Amino acid sequence: MTLLFSHATVLPMTDSGPRSFAGWVGVVGNRVALVTASEHDAAEFRASHPDLREIDCRGRLVMPGLVNTHCHAAMTLQRSYADDIPLMTWLNDYIWPFESRQTPDEVALGMTLGIVEMLLGGVTSFVDMYYFEDRCVEVAERMGIRAVLGCNYFDSNIGEVLPQVEEAVRLCEAGSGRVRVAVAPHSPYTVSPENLVRGKELADRYGLGLMTHIAETRDEIRIVRERYGCTPVEHLDSLGLLDRRCIGAHCIHVTDSDIGTLAARGVTISHNPQSNMKISSGVAPVEQMRRAGALVTVATDGTCSNNDLDLWEELRTAAFLQKSATGDPTALPAWEALRMATANGARAMGCADGELGVLREGALADLIVVDLQKPHLQPIHDVVSNLVYCGKASDVDTVMVDGRIVVENRRIEGVDLPALYAGAAEAVRRITTAG
Repeated sequence: MTLLFSHATVLPMTDSGPRSFAGWVGVVGNRVALVTASEHDAAEFRASHPDLREIDCRGRLVMPGLVNTHCHAAMTLQRSYADDIPLMTWLNDYIWPFESRQTPDEVALGMTLGIVEMLLGGVTSFVDMYYFEDRCVEVAERMGIRAVLGCNYFDSNIGEVLPQVEEAVRLCEAGSGRVRVAVAPHSPYTVSPENLVRGKELADRYGLGLMTHIAETRDEIRIVRERYGCTPVEHLDSLGLLDRRCIGAHCIHVTDSDIGTLAARGVTISHNPQSNMKISSGVAPVEQMRRAGALVTVATDGTCSNNDLDLWEELRTAAFLQKSATGDPTALPAWEALRMATANGARAMGCADGELGVLREGALADLIVVDLQKPHLQPIHDVVSNLVYCGKASDVDTVMVDGRIVVENRRIEGVDLPALYAGAAEAVRRITTAG
């Protein structure tokens, strides 16, 4: 398919050139083929592709799609299920019992609902960490989103999950190339050193990424120190888990030495500000990590601890939280916050610089169209500030992933939303009455 997005405000999110300009973006197949402010170049593109479809974007902005680097999408079924409860009580008495009663089909249903929410909010790529991810490969393929699906395991279920990793690898290899799998030990306090290493060995065998929760709570810090005499970062590093293919979610309670290690190893740090606030985990030292050269991204976490998958809210919260925590109004400026959800997030997906998360010729065609004709987005002194500090998921009008339009006029073709909502309600009814 060949498309031309015309008369748009273009926000490429690249390191060089103007931050935004009035122009055109052309797509051929699954790649961006034109990014220009020149009407002459646009006319030549039209002439070279007489069968193209042209979308008039007056009053709208075209930019790279957002990347959510840590979530548990199927936990949409647990949205608002157990709120305002201390973390360990929340996990032990509510979340884990709920999850133990879910079927693979119900997880796939929750995943579908989560992907619908993310796509409608402009998320074109996400990193997931949950159960039955082999079952969810089909869901992500069908919905048209780009994904890294992390097969989550504890000591108690590693024998069940690791074979699912191998099956998920097979399914991904037979698919579109948009969906990949990763190994996801839950955390250094719920998975033994031996089983952490088993997961890493499996990831290395298949060339997969690895993700885990790191230094999320003070309880985790205490437990790991009591067991192993070190911090979670030191523990994981001693086992060889920390490298450029590792995503560490949260990284709140980290020492200066920990931050240096994360930066030196090239670990992707996934910052989850609203979830961290809601369950009172603390504030991640994002500015200190950025200054140390660490790769910091932004994410929503799951809907039972957030309670939505709106990455625009996370951008605003991340920026405001760093300003408040540091006492510095210049901390995490809007441009850097938006890069966390675009170019930085693309690197977390395993993409080379310039391949995803930017609008440049040759990049993968994952992009979104944002309607700027909204009261909360006017007037426009600085379009980046407007997006980060005022933007909402509902501002997203059109979404393209891998050169294919998957959302247009805020509609996802082939998805019966009332039936999806009814199915989710029935699944929740069964799960909550099964125990």
